[in-house]
Amino acid sequence: MAVTERRAAARGTVDGPLGGNAGSLRATADALAKIESAEAVVLVEGISDQIALETAARGRGRELAAERVVTVPIGGAHAIGRFLTGLGPLVTRVRLAGLCDLREEEIFRRGLELGRVGSPRTRAEMERLGFFVCLDDLEEELIRAVGVAAVEALFEAQGDLRSFRSFQSQPAWRGRKAEAQLWRFLRSSSQRNLRYARLLVEAAADRDALPRPLDALLRSV
Repeated sequence: MAVTERRAAARGTVDGPLGGNAGSLRATADALAKIESAEAVVLVEGISDQIALETAARGRGRELAAERVVTVPIGGAHAIGRFLTGLGPLVTRVRLAGLCDLREEEIFRRGLELGRVGSPRTRAEMERLGFFVCLDDLEEELIRAVGVAAVEALFEAQGDLRSFRSFQSQPAWRGRKAEAQLWRFLRSSSQRNLRYARLLVEAAADRDALPRPLDALLRSV
């Protein structure tokens, strides 16, 4: 299969329609339209988290939409309080869960209190409410789970290894740890980040090595 065909197959519906701010707003609106009939609502920071969770679920034979589990990309951690408040009575009628990065943990904690979901003071208390924290973020969790060599093998299979090698040679990143280079390369393009959210979760699932926050979140809904 040609490089362009491999990339197209990997992208599916992720690139283009979901890219950029307009794509983020559309994904949020699409999720919110399903909330009234939801059994559970999962609040995540962005589309890549949504893709990762839904991919992990499919890897376990689950289809969250069919289970009426709605994953809402809220457009950044600072929106958590506003989203929970906006849910109104639904807060008490549906199971709530969520995922955030380590640096956003305190923001999520305050948001849970503002939305009257609870007043967690520790990470364990957050988890009892269904909210889980990535160390340091989901991309780093997935790179650790899959391993440097396997991530690079994915890059090669998707036709991205040459671009990554070029990135590694840039003065700002030359000599840095491979994990940091991989993380920055993934995050340097929103389209790439969305595409590899699925591919890395699939690779981690194949190794039975889903990152704990993602695994625990999936088990909670």
